[in-house]
Amino acid sequence: MAELAVRRRRSWTGWRFVGPFMVVFALVFLAPIAYSIYLSLFKTRLIGGTSFVGLDNYQQALTDPSFWSSLGRVSLFLVVQVPIMLFIALLVALAIDSGRLHGSSFFRVTIFLPYAVPAVVAALMWGFMYGSQFGLLASINDQFGWSLPDLLSPSWILASIGNINTWEFTGYNMLIFYSALRTIPGSLYESAEIDGAGEFRKITAIKLPAIRGALVVATIFSIIGSFQLFNEPSILQQLAPNAITTDFTPNLYAYNLSFSGQQYNYSATVAIVMGIITMVIAYVVQLRGTKER
Repeated sequence: MAELAVRRRRSWTGWRFVGPFMVVFALVFLAPIAYSIYLSLFKTRLIGGTSFVGLDNYQQALTDPSFWSSLGRVSLFLVVQVPIMLFIALLVALAIDSGRLHGSSFFRVTIFLPYAVPAVVAALMWGFMYGSQFGLLASINDQFGWSLPDLLSPSWILASIGNINTWEFTGYNMLIFYSALRTIPGSLYESAEIDGAGEFRKITAIKLPAIRGALVVATIFSIIGSFQLFNEPSILQQLAPNAITTDFTPNLYAYNLSFSGQQYNYSATVAIVMGIITMVIAYVVQLRGTKER
């Protein structure tokens, strides 16, 4: 009996360590998701109040042109901005890791520094620089008599937001790549030099295959971040109200549905649909990256 009691105490030891995390995880992650799913199954009407509608909200979302236009916009943003940002981050990481860049520590900190700037501050800063009537762009036009395009206009606003995100997150992804590069054994480089491999050959044959996992992780994080695009368009909306509509991105659309339109149930539905789409795409990228390794 004593031995059985000891075994039982041991079996509960692990749960005592994991238990606090499980409680917090359930409260801050699982409970909000469950509540959002619950809200998405109801609809509040002016006449009749709140009633159960099943999957009607999901059917509405799948045929909502505002939702699909916002999803198409962030998808275009993802396809263009993410490869550019990751390519720049990779180039910088390779340059710093090469050992041929003087002051590499200074450049590493400098390039990472924009990530420490809050997204709201970054959006405001770049927004005022973009301003054709009041900002840096306006000053350049006045000083030189130029007529540079309005970067807060509807045709340029998505590229302007992409530039802000690239400035913010290039350093973050660079640090991921650089950390992965530093784990590569030096003996591989020595063997490659003995075989007569040049620097470019080292990159293609050793460095890139070795950091494939880091590339996949950075890509997944960037995909999730693109679909969650909210801070930059929300801040710039005050500076460019004609360019950024209430359904500019899915997250902005869900936010305006909830807080401006009082459509909490449909807002929860849009959020859940976007969460599922993001999860599926991220999983496909992860699966593809794992198979190629």
